Amino acid sequence: LKKADKVAKFSDIAQRAGFSAGANGRAMVTCLKTIRKDWPHLQWWRAIRDDGTVKTKGEQARELEEWGAEISDSGEEGRSSVLIDEARVMIWEHGKGEGDAVETAQGSTP
Repeated sequence: LKKADKVAKFSDIAQRAGFSAGANGRAMVTCLKTIRKDWPHLQWWRAIRDDGTVKTKGEQARELEEWGAEISDSGEEGRSSVLIDEARVMIWEHGKGEGDAVETAQGSTP
């Protein structure tokens, strides 16, 4: 995601990695906590919830704003919506084999 300068939703990342994101993204949240602790140089904040929200005024919201996303009130207490140009969201299309995934937003191989 960093190399492509994109973000991706939990379920898309989990599917790409071969597992389920879990109920409400719980497996992804657990995975991201580990990544932040064990590999702090990785840009964990590029993984966003499927509903496109982040914790209001949280670290992820700040990182995404610095990256260029717009953060606005979601109507859900404690959560803010992440507004991102569709071209900046990574979407993988799965082909015949693992190496056949393509980035559909730009139509090129990752």
